[in-house]
Amino acid sequence: MNLRIVTGTANPVLTDAIAAALYTQPVPPVVERFPDGELRPVVNGVRGSDVYLVQPTGPPVNENVMELLLSLDACRRAGAGRITAVVPYFGYARQDRRGQAGEAIGVRVVADALASAGAQRLVVVDPHTVALEAVCAVPVEMLTAVPALAAAVGERTSGDAVVVAPDLGAVKLAKHYAALLSRPVAVVAKTRLTGRSVVAEDLIGDVDGRPAIVVDDMISTGGTIEAAVRVLLGHGATPEIAVVATHGLFVDTAVARLSRSAIRSLLITDSVEQSVAPVPPPDTCSVAPLLADAIGRLHRDEPLDDLLAHT
Repeated sequence: MNLRIVTGTANPVLTDAIAAALYTQPVPPVVERFPDGELRPVVNGVRGSDVYLVQPTGPPVNENVMELLLSLDACRRAGAGRITAVVPYFGYARQDRRGQAGEAIGVRVVADALASAGAQRLVVVDPHTVALEAVCAVPVEMLTAVPALAAAVGERTSGDAVVVAPDLGAVKLAKHYAALLSRPVAVVAKTRLTGRSVVAEDLIGDVDGRPAIVVDDMISTGGTIEAAVRVLLGHGATPEIAVVATHGLFVDTAVARLSRSAIRSLLITDSVEQSVAPVPPPDTCSVAPLLADAIGRLHRDEPLDDLLAHT
């Protein structure tokens, strides 16, 4: 089968970079938008092909998810031989369990919808939950950008920096960074009050007189990072605080929060297209080489073991 890279509208620059790395031309997006908000994607030239539809589901999440679903169906109806959904940032991954009776499990709903729409395989980068693989009806390849991000932040920080998990959920991620960088780990104890508000209460580990590297899978409203930085400074960390995350969403008050914080450097990937950014602007480590490598291997039916996230 011929390899075809189909571009969604959520991050066409990333898709172009992936296609260029694979020495192919992407299939450009054709999405009609009706006045009432309906979308109608059209995909041509993929009959019998091995199709990789690239569409992260960052903000606006619901519109990008719906475009992804409709584009998958369009690829199927256009006669694609095999269809893989490449979703660098997978929205709804945080909704992987019920916090109270009556809540939906969003990650399961979206995963089921992708399979029903025609996806035969899913490729994601550093998803918020490893449960995605368990709830998805089709094979899931969970890639990681951590080695590339660790190499980049290692060049930007001093050798005595401490890797910091901003909450207990990021401890495993922080240990991965620490192993790659040969640095110690500290953990901030955090309580989430609402989707926009968190309280950081204490620190496990020693950062006194040392710079810190705060690591997370994503930055959404910036509340977790802001609270963690406050605790680090309160425990004697030096102001040279670096923040590293795979996905930079920067929604709600994130830009204001991060701009007024003591963060000296911010490093993210280009998994989500940036419309706004805090000051100083973040450095970007592209996931295009990672995704191009994975797509090339999948197309040739080669293993991905060294590209996958640690679960």
